[in-house]
Parts: sequence; C-alpha cells; structure tokens
Amino acid sequence: MADKSSKGSGKPIPKIEVNLELSPEQGAELLKTLQARFEKNMSRHAGLEWPKIQAKLEAHPEKLASLNAMESTGGEPDVVGFDQKTGETIFYDCSAESPQGRRSICYDGAGQKEREKQGVHPAGNAVDLAAAMGIKLLTEAEYRALQELGNFDTKTESWVKTPAEIRKLGGALFCDRRYGQVFVFHNSAPSFYAGRGFRGSLRV
Repeated sequence: MADKSSKGSGKPIPKIEVNLELSPEQGAELLKTLQARFEKNMSRHAGLEWPKIQAKLEAHPEKLASLNAMESTGGEPDVVGFDQKTGETIFYDCSAESPQGRRSICYDGAGQKEREKQGVHPAGNAVDLAAAMGIKLLTEAEYRALQELGNFDTKTESWVKTPAEIRKLGGALFCDRRYGQVFVFHNSAPSFYAGRGFRGSLRV
C-alpha cells in the first residue's frame, strides 16, 4: 500500500473536519441507528440492555455528540462492554474497515507538521482528531479485544495508541488483520496512507 504523501505532488488532501453540533432531531435519529446496530450485534454486548444505555446517552448529550462524530466519519460505533468498577458503558468503532472518513492521516500533530514541512499535506492526525471528537484511540490491547468480536481491518489498517518510548524515537504503531491473525506494526509517525485511519473508544 503506497504512502499517498510519497508522491510529493504538494496537492493538499481535504482536511477532516470534526462537527460536534447535534440537533434534537439528529440526536433522535442517531439513537435509532445505534439501537438498531446494538440489537443486530448482540454477541458484542451479551447481557446489556439498550434502554439503560439510551437513558445514559440522553443524560449526557456531549457523549451522544461524540458518537455522532464517530458515526459521521464512518466508525459505526457500537457497545462492546460494561466496566463494572466505574459503571461505564464502552463503545468502540466497529466498522468492518478502518473508518473511511478518518484516513490519510499521520499519527499525531508533530508528525503532521513534519510532513507538511516537506510540502505534503495529510488530512489530519489521529491523536488530535480523537481529542476533537471527545474519544480515545484504541490501545493495542483494546484493538485485540475488538478483534475477538469479529474480523476487522482485513483490507485496511488503524493507528493505535503508541507508547511514549516508541514515539520519542519517531515511531508509531498501527494494527490490522491478515491471514486470520492480528498484527501490530510500526511506521514513522509522519507517515500517512489512503488505507489507514484510526479507531476510537468512548465511555458513557
């Protein structure tokens, strides 16, 4: 898979915009979408009940806005668990492939700036986009937990939260599934690819 930035054309890729505005009508429609996905994929959250989750979301509109940002960028968020210690419901991006609306991005802001100094222009970066959306990048452990629920990223890749000691040396981690196995790889943080985005998590 070729690095889109390596061609050196200097032509900017459209920047990814994060919109957290959500009207009551849009919120109601999103809840219907989330409920339908929840009920279609009960194996991801056996024992959990949608009415309780919806009540939480209605009580925390900022969380619903974050889920809308996940949804509008192709993440197809769904419930994957419940934290007994904190009482939080856990959502992950569950799209079959890395979210379509979050690709061609570097790992973080420093990587993006370095790339732009070279005259190439990514669509953004995973760390800052996740923060703007109010979500967190999946860790490698969380990514592997997601892969226990199905087959994800069989054609694409997703950046994951990178340990500080790796990032200090200029690297960043991404994961995918190939040949029936989940793999973790490394790249320079300024790299960006048409088939690599990121997956996030949200707790409600």
